[in-house]
Amino acid sequence: MKPLIERYGTAFAGMAMVLAFVVFAPNFATAGNLLNVVKDTSFLAILALGFGLALTIAELDLSIAEVASLSAVTAGALIQGKYDPSLAVLAGLGVGLGLGLLNGLTVTALRVPSLIATLGTAAIARGLAFMETQGVAFVGRWPTSFTGLSRGTTLGVSNLVLWLVAATALTYGLIKWTRTGARMVATGEAEEAARLSGIATGRMKLLGLALSGLFAGVTAVLLAANVSSAAPNMAGDYFLYAIAAVLLGMTMFEPGHPNVPGTVFAAFVLKALGNGLVLMGAAYYVQDIMLGVIIIGSVAFSASVVKQAAFKV
Repeated sequence: MKPLIERYGTAFAGMAMVLAFVVFAPNFATAGNLLNVVKDTSFLAILALGFGLALTIAELDLSIAEVASLSAVTAGALIQGKYDPSLAVLAGLGVGLGLGLLNGLTVTALRVPSLIATLGTAAIARGLAFMETQGVAFVGRWPTSFTGLSRGTTLGVSNLVLWLVAATALTYGLIKWTRTGARMVATGEAEEAARLSGIATGRMKLLGLALSGLFAGVTAVLLAANVSSAAPNMAGDYFLYAIAAVLLGMTMFEPGHPNVPGTVFAAFVLKALGNGLVLMGAAYYVQDIMLGVIIIGSVAFSASVVKQAAFKV
């Protein structure tokens, strides 16, 4: 019974919370509201999956939100300038991947701890985003070939949901079914032992941080397409929630380890929590208080990987 509680207890608690909102929160269980929760979960979960890949190799990427914001305004600037939407998408993804590679090279080549390296990258990205926009968001009637990435449907299913499924499947497949994923996990759990066994740990760290940046770019493009705008701080609200999703996910399914099912389920729980509290008339600051409690509690429950990443300065 104890192993079952340790492995699935947090997931059961999350399901119980959602059921409570179904019963007590007005309009929570309506199809439209639940679809909105799932769509919002898509942005958060994709960003969190990237952070989780960085944490898998025992590194912290604290630049995800700023990288996403810069990627969004880069794509938005090209859309606003009437460039081909495919070029805008590639530019947004390229910025995310490029800054992820910068993080990886700073950590592996310059030996700067990821805590410091990614904070520096975040500051650079924030400055570039404000320089690019002059503090004014790009807004307009953007082509449906771009906005359809988020707003459209395929065979009756929201494209956002399909992007989430694709990101989840690819990340899970990488970690669970490939040698590269196994090497990333080994690097994160015991770097020196992995290095002595012949694993190129530097390459694994570079890959993990590069993928974190790429996922931030994907999130950025989908966010910009969904709201037809791009602002220099548009992904800021997702930062703590993405970290919380990964940490909360580490308390379930594979306790103590970043894992894909836990991250995605935790992202849904966090978005359902925020939505339910709003519908029940809770004050805006209650969400922040709950988020802080979740982060502290999650780290207390599964602190090993997080401590390794944060305190190896």
